[in-house]
Amino acid sequence: MLFVTSNEGKYREAKKIGEKYGVKVEWKKMKYLEIQGSNLVEIARKSAELLSSEIKKPFFIEDSGLFIEALNGFPGPYSSFVFKTIGNEGIIRLMKGEKNRKAYFLAVIAYFDGSDVHTFVGRVEGEISEEIRGDKGFGYDPVFLYGDKTFAEMGDEKNEVSHRRRALESFFEFVKLNP
Repeated sequence: MLFVTSNEGKYREAKKIGEKYGVKVEWKKMKYLEIQGSNLVEIARKSAELLSSEIKKPFFIEDSGLFIEALNGFPGPYSSFVFKTIGNEGIIRLMKGEKNRKAYFLAVIAYFDGSDVHTFVGRVEGEISEEIRGDKGFGYDPVFLYGDKTFAEMGDEKNEVSHRRRALESFFEFVKLNP
């Protein structure tokens, strides 16, 4: 199964999870056009549809975002841009004094089977921490609390509960049932 991503960490995680399902994941390292919009599922679906004109065989992509309740779901589908622009420090500043710290990570797998695009969603609930904590992980991991630890403090343990794992497991189950 071909995984199109420029992120080696995502590829390694998908490969490891795929092995448990008997699915061999191959990496196609490339950037692709990610459309902008307000719905992560539709963004992933449209991105896969556009990419299917270049890649004629089955493949999958993954898109994810951090959704903060007190900020009406921001940064959501704009998570990558917001991270590059204001980073974790900016998220902490935006949340200063906010009592409602509920947040969730959402991951969407869009799978092109050669003719249609199927989507699979994984979600994990947590909170935004009061400060940046931990030095493992990437992106918003140092500010996303899952229980009493941030994802960055969890290290590899994060991969056992992550939004991406949940989406990938749903996807690999589908692939096993629909060879």
